[in-house]
Amino acid sequence: MTQSKDIISVNFNDEDSNTSANPTFDSVLTARLSRRNILRGSIGSVATAVFGAPTLSACGSDDDAPAPAPAPAPAPSPVEKLLSFAAVAKSLEDKVTVPAGYTASIIYALGDPLRATTADYKNDGSDADFENRAGDHHDGMEWFGLGADGKASLTSNDRGLLAMNHEATTDQKLSSFFLHADGGKSTLPRPAAEVDKEVNIHGISVVEVKKAADGKWSYIKDSAFNFRLTPWSDVELSGPLRGHALAKTKYSVDAVKTRGTINNCGTGKSPWGSFLTGEENWVGYFSRSAADDAARGDKSVVALKRYGSSQGGASRHGWETAGTEDKYQRFNSSKTGTSADGSDDYRNELNTMGYIVEVDAFDKSKAAKKRSALGRFAHESAVFGKAEAGKPLAVYMGDDSRGEYIYKFVSAANWDAADATPVSRIATGDKYLDNGKLYVAKFNADGKGEWIELAMSNAAIIAYAAYKFADQADICVNTRLAADAVGATKMDRPEWCSVNPANGEVYYALTNNTSRRVDPSSSQFAPDSANPRVYKDIKGADASQEGNPNGHILRLKEDAAGSAALGFSWDVYLFGAEASASGSAINLSNLTGDQDFSSPDGLAFSPSTGICWIQTDDGAYTDVTNCMMLAALPGKVGDGAKKTLSYTKADGSKLSVDTYVGKAPAVDTLKRFLVGPAACEITGLAETPDGKALFINIQHPGETTAMANIADPTKFTSQWPSNAGYGAGKRPRSATIVITKTDGGRIGS
Repeated sequence: MTQSKDIISVNFNDEDSNTSANPTFDSVLTARLSRRNILRGSIGSVATAVFGAPTLSACGSDDDAPAPAPAPAPAPSPVEKLLSFAAVAKSLEDKVTVPAGYTASIIYALGDPLRATTADYKNDGSDADFENRAGDHHDGMEWFGLGADGKASLTSNDRGLLAMNHEATTDQKLSSFFLHADGGKSTLPRPAAEVDKEVNIHGISVVEVKKAADGKWSYIKDSAFNFRLTPWSDVELSGPLRGHALAKTKYSVDAVKTRGTINNCGTGKSPWGSFLTGEENWVGYFSRSAADDAARGDKSVVALKRYGSSQGGASRHGWETAGTEDKYQRFNSSKTGTSADGSDDYRNELNTMGYIVEVDAFDKSKAAKKRSALGRFAHESAVFGKAEAGKPLAVYMGDDSRGEYIYKFVSAANWDAADATPVSRIATGDKYLDNGKLYVAKFNADGKGEWIELAMSNAAIIAYAAYKFADQADICVNTRLAADAVGATKMDRPEWCSVNPANGEVYYALTNNTSRRVDPSSSQFAPDSANPRVYKDIKGADASQEGNPNGHILRLKEDAAGSAALGFSWDVYLFGAEASASGSAINLSNLTGDQDFSSPDGLAFSPSTGICWIQTDDGAYTDVTNCMMLAALPGKVGDGAKKTLSYTKADGSKLSVDTYVGKAPAVDTLKRFLVGPAACEITGLAETPDGKALFINIQHPGETTAMANIADPTKFTSQWPSNAGYGAGKRPRSATIVITKTDGGRIGS
């Protein structure tokens, strides 16, 4: 997420510790560097529904009843046409806008109580008890249906659980300022009372939601299903890391558990009905002393630096300074003890962070588990390929930092359809997620690619000079180093991924990369076939947006072996760009004003309609529009053509790259569906099985507010959702909305 220039803040999404010499593609062609010609005027006229309006008009003639047939047989129902709504215009207004014929309602926001005994949220900085309230920065989210008997249901459309991530909090200068009455203390040491609030708004929440007889949705404040998982909750370690020396800490000397989960971003849902949550920018919450490298004196220093943890580096919030209690000291990952194995301090604490965590949303008594076999990095979503009986399962993942990698895990166990309704969801996770093969992707210039196994049997890993791996647990803990060793392709910040239910192809949102250069330095990357663009994008008077500031969506098709395939084909489905952008290397997908976008982030296919929903977390295009969500009907890998881009280096020599661009979207296969309030991110997506209720998260509205303006609501850059009639106070809050269609149809039709 991008911070405005007048705010002093550490942007942990900009972590780029990949200094390996892994190849990008040698051949790259010339393209003009272009300036952006920003259009602020007419962007088309379309009837839209303003969030908070009591009623919305229907969607035109598509909803008219058919004429009665002369024969006694009833007239056939109208054929559903997807993406029949009118595209929503770009907007800078502080509201949620959806198409005509749709209604959006707020149902669950930061601070909302999850217990009948917890007071309603005042939203003035005086609230406490956040372990029993909705957390902040609502992010990835999954739907789990509840039947009338209170048990899991695959068909329930009016009652269910939303399991969602709470990624972070709106912060500046250490303090999560909207949580505290006066904005909080922005110097060290931090007060324990402030830290307690800030820690507890992280993690996940599970909350029951229900549709009333009048069709309105709400969350159930006193549901027995409601619970929180925070950075202080007990979580078990599983897979190769469990019981390993790399996970020994003062809290768990036998290396079988850790405390909590943090900076949770993307999600996933297993074929057996469990919730998967990814730990993304976790490293920034921990500090190391200025002399820690020498105190360690071993290869752990190499590993820490590869994950962005340098000695003397400041932590995001200074939680380790809140007191001498163990719960605060665990955020200091320095070697402070005298033991040989780390059992008397938290030198190994970071080795227990950065995983996919499995949770049983239906049963809060079951301990969550960190699935270390899936690797450790800045995890986004974890998405399963098609589950086929008698074949292994594949889990697709991305590492969201500049120049990081795309991964796949293939289970050792073959899928048994009986496990779709298991006796124990967590035990079933043990079966499929604790043993298997971990792969990293290498993209070749001919539109093909390969999955390279990360295992001690790989000669490149054995021979890697920068870090000597001891065993498979070491590979799973230091996955980035193992990927460096085998020459994986550095990507433009892999965010969420999703699988197209129509054909099994895998889509990855590559949100942006400001470090791509035609003439790269040691910390930058040359353009390559899968990440081909280098250009300048002007934002107002700011000409500093270089590299690939608008991002793209890449897709891959596994070879004939399917989930277990070692090879694939790929192309770029869409390149983000402003429609009016000039230059041959920018708007490669020929986007129009109803389709253009920047920085794709959230990405999910609807299991009901097959629509691909694309959500943005943008800083490059926010002078023109707030973040948005688009609806798409994609084709397939190879439906477009090869395109050659050309670049001129500083010395006048030519570089060239061939890339593969999907078929340009037509007006009826890609259009803008929603625009959010000011300074927000659109993220998270879950829907009921019938596709008639779509749940979306609005994250960090108003995050560009200056901390100095905490006492003056008129200077908040957003007052959403209070300005839409939800809740007390005027401080902006992350929140979940539900979108329904006024004619009762499926969302996106």
